[in-house]
Amino acid sequence: MSVKKHIVTVTMNPAIDLACMVPDFTAGKVNRVTQYQTDAAGKGVNIAVLLRKFDLPVIVTGFLGLENAGIFEKLFTEKGLVDEFVRVPGETRIGIKVLDPGTELTTDINFPGLSPDGDQVEELINKVGQLAECASIVVVAGSLPSGVSPDVVGRLVAVIKNKGAKAVVDTSGPALVSAIKAVPWLVKPNDDELSELVDRPLEDHRDILDEMRNMNRSGIANVAVSLGARGALFTDGEEELLAKPPKIEPVSTVGAGDAMIGGLVAGVALGLSLKERVRLATSLSAATVAHAGPSLERLDVAKDLEEQVIFEAISL
Repeated sequence: MSVKKHIVTVTMNPAIDLACMVPDFTAGKVNRVTQYQTDAAGKGVNIAVLLRKFDLPVIVTGFLGLENAGIFEKLFTEKGLVDEFVRVPGETRIGIKVLDPGTELTTDINFPGLSPDGDQVEELINKVGQLAECASIVVVAGSLPSGVSPDVVGRLVAVIKNKGAKAVVDTSGPALVSAIKAVPWLVKPNDDELSELVDRPLEDHRDILDEMRNMNRSGIANVAVSLGARGALFTDGEEELLAKPPKIEPVSTVGAGDAMIGGLVAGVALGLSLKERVRLATSLSAATVAHAGPSLERLDVAKDLEEQVIFEAISL
């Protein structure tokens, strides 16, 4: 096999995102769209697109609907992504995101997606195992298609680890529970998802860090917990950081979490320290919030924000 260097992203439930700017959006009324854009998206796809901006070699896989795969295939070709998606009969789901610049709120309207059968799920697990043999990092990100058991995420983590690659997981609910049991290398829940995972309210940094440390002790090397506009907490089992994002004019939170994962993964691939990875991830996330669409067009937008990322002492 070749030297382990590729990064693989797994997106089991990708989406075609239609983002619409609608001033004064009101349910039950006629609303006028002032701007819109359509993007091939999904958490793993967004992360892959960002990683390519660092000239990192990236392979993408997951499930794609045969009937509307074209928009994804065009993106993969344009961005230099190696396409290893499993094709499934039907259409990849559509997600409509209505952005109101006045209230800074986003309304999501999600269409139903694909329902891969058992054979297709096994094909994907086998494919991820094969790809992991020449990968340094494999990212499993996003929700699950209808009918796919959350246990699949744990199985993927186990396969990735067995091949010697680092398993990174960004998901929620039962899928996150499945991932945690399989002990990935990095997980990134937000504070609400972590609270749901541990089945108790998390009132402050002390509560959140206690649970992050528990994950470290269980064997999960890296934990990141997003706090939304309040920043994020990070630990690698030795160092603990609280990073606050730069003050920006928010446009949409779509893709912010994906940018954070992308920054952390890129930082690992580039050999950065934890603090450098966190600074990169936080600036990328903030830059993504400052524009519409799931991914940044240029890295220099985030680069300009890096020095504005603030590291604060963690109050315990």
